[in-house]
Amino acid sequence: MKKLLLQIASVLLPNMVVGRAYQALTNPQIKMLRAHEIEILERAEKEQIHFNGFLIQTYKWGSGSKKVLLIHGWEGQSGNFAEIIEGLLRADYTVFAFDGPSHGNSSKGPTSLMEFTKLVGEMIRKFEVSKLVSHSFGGVATTYSLSTNPDIRIERYVLLTAPDKFSERIDHVAKQMGISENVKRKLIQRLKKETGMEVSELNVSLFVKKINVVKGLILQDKNDRIVPLSQSKAVHLNWKASTLEVLEGTGHFRILRDQKVVDRIVAFLG
Repeated sequence: MKKLLLQIASVLLPNMVVGRAYQALTNPQIKMLRAHEIEILERAEKEQIHFNGFLIQTYKWGSGSKKVLLIHGWEGQSGNFAEIIEGLLRADYTVFAFDGPSHGNSSKGPTSLMEFTKLVGEMIRKFEVSKLVSHSFGGVATTYSLSTNPDIRIERYVLLTAPDKFSERIDHVAKQMGISENVKRKLIQRLKKETGMEVSELNVSLFVKKINVVKGLILQDKNDRIVPLSQSKAVHLNWKASTLEVLEGTGHFRILRDQKVVDRIVAFLG
């Protein structure tokens, strides 16, 4: 019924529906953590920093000789990396992470790809890291940030799934809500005004051509239902420094908890 009402409103009140769609794109839902994810956060050293009107929660685990920064996905949070954090700590890493604007334990409010992107750059500089691990949308924000900060040099970067076209995120929201093509066009115009870029240019396969990364590794399940394998393949084909390894049986979220994946990340980061 709700979807039907939105379809009718798309015709009668398109600007109102654009606002609803924009809210869906900029207000992430908070998902519950598992017990182990809560426990790993409780073990971290925590600090809150001010950023664009948000209080951003940051985390630090361990005091190893090597350093790495973890970047979660949209509607994700740092606790999602629990098993990966454990593996990195065993490998003598100091591990850093943060909850993005309106994510996890950071303060809440409308946010955007642009804010997330800017914050990633600030976190890389703050923690002085040259090794990164991102999940899903975290890879969009990270590659965009690196493409606009060519002075940042990254030695090793692991992407756990690599979304490519931001336009596909818009298509997904439009399909979920049942909005019309007219409303979708208006939404794209609003996003263009916000970002100063054409939505068609917000592609990871374009960002990776400009990033200063020595070696990259993309790990992607062939049956991922959230990010199709074709997107990771497109990113890999445009990123000469990358290797793509196709997995099976990990899905989009279980990839964060699979022990073979954890071992591969640790081995690649060195």
